[in-house]
Amino acid sequence: MESKLNLDFDKVKKARESAHNIAQDVQNFIDKHTTVTVERTVCRFLGIDGIDEDGVPLPNVVVDNIANGGGLGHGASYYIGNAMIETGLNPIEIAKEVSKGKIDLTKLNQRDEFEVKLKLKTVVNDTMNKIIKNRKEREAFIDKYGDKEGPYIYVIVATGNIYEDITQAEAAARQGADVIAVIRTTGQSLLDYVPYGATTEGFGGTYATQENFRLMRKALDDVGAELKRYIRLCNYCSGLCMPEIAAMGAFERLDVMLNDALYGILFRDINMKRTLIDQYFSRVINGFAGVIINTGEDNYLTTADAYEEAHTVLASQFINEQFALMAGLPEKQMGLGHAFEMNPDMENAFVYELAQAQMAREIFDKAPLKYMPPTKFMTGNIFKGHVQDTLFNIITILTGQKIHLLGMLTEAIHTPFMSDRALSIENANYVFNTMKNLGDEIVFKEDGIIHKRAEFVLNEALNLLNQIEMEGLFDTLEKGAFGGVKRNRNMGKGLNGVAEKEKGYFNPFLELMLKKEGE
Repeated sequence: MESKLNLDFDKVKKARESAHNIAQDVQNFIDKHTTVTVERTVCRFLGIDGIDEDGVPLPNVVVDNIANGGGLGHGASYYIGNAMIETGLNPIEIAKEVSKGKIDLTKLNQRDEFEVKLKLKTVVNDTMNKIIKNRKEREAFIDKYGDKEGPYIYVIVATGNIYEDITQAEAAARQGADVIAVIRTTGQSLLDYVPYGATTEGFGGTYATQENFRLMRKALDDVGAELKRYIRLCNYCSGLCMPEIAAMGAFERLDVMLNDALYGILFRDINMKRTLIDQYFSRVINGFAGVIINTGEDNYLTTADAYEEAHTVLASQFINEQFALMAGLPEKQMGLGHAFEMNPDMENAFVYELAQAQMAREIFDKAPLKYMPPTKFMTGNIFKGHVQDTLFNIITILTGQKIHLLGMLTEAIHTPFMSDRALSIENANYVFNTMKNLGDEIVFKEDGIIHKRAEFVLNEALNLLNQIEMEGLFDTLEKGAFGGVKRNRNMGKGLNGVAEKEKGYFNPFLELMLKKEGE
């Protein structure tokens, strides 16, 4: 892409190098540790699902049994495979026996690691093939109907009831939405388990469960066949169950996942060690399943000033890019986040927003960037709000953003009605159509406001990355460099679920999903 901003790409290269070193330092820690969530994900991939008589998910039952026996660092793969040899049962049967107190996995006679891996091979391959099949089904749908060239119009449903969500999602698709995001119920990111079954009682959103994923996927496939368009499904694998929900999404062919550890650290007080380990495996899964991840840099601007702290968004995008690459996730699946959140009363706010969006587009030219609408300065004045959203829509089409989370004129009043979505989709389509090629016609004034703003933000981001590289990401988060929020590395939710890997630890899914074709 030819730069309209005259960006210094030597500085961009240096920023990427610093971000790589920052991510590698954290990756060295990640590689030596596992968590209860990672091991529960392994259990799910081995076919363990459902709940016990008390409603506790069986993956939790199994991993708790392993952890209580001091075996978490050896990994669930070993103990499940070992139990298969010792008992002759399959993984789900083993889990049920554990739940009844009839099997203690760490007390069984322990077999040779090679023998255990051989025993697991069939069930591991079955899971891998199921995910590959889902990926091919998505590709077949897109080949059949074609894919949209311009921005994907992304809308949310958040009734709390999966069946009501389906009604609203079908209506949104017929109105023109390309991506349906099912918002999670308030607080689910802090649950250290995944609820089970279809749910109807969420608050501010709907529980993320595998059954809810299945129901919505089928509904969107049906309406997509009617409309002759592939409708993408989005949910959230942030929080304390990142890789588990990524696994469920891989099983049910989700297309987009909110997936950012920094969001959980800063805004949910989840322990940084725990969630960075969880993020790695979740991104490996999403990469293998062909899922686009969305990152949460836009959230920084809800607690910090968008003009003053724009460089923190860019720095975080660089770091998130490197974490994703280390997890085997290609650039075409990196929906790096940013937002239209400058104070509308500030002179030239639109000009600065344009500079920020164009800069992100040029630096991350292969990524399907996720652009978030104005929320912080929405007042409940629906007429002004509709204008703010229109300006946001204009920047999207001018700068080639891809995942366009549609602004709602009723933001700050209520969860959107179907009519609100219809008006917002109509607005976006009007702007995208009438300005389709305007971005190709525009050049920016040499050394003008937009050039200078982009240069300034890049310089500030590079300085911040250099500082983080020297101090390390953990120290930086403790000092509050992102969103003005400080977190302690040895505090926060979920720390007690982290364990150091022991000799002989293995996770067959991690190894296979990272393996490149042809190796």
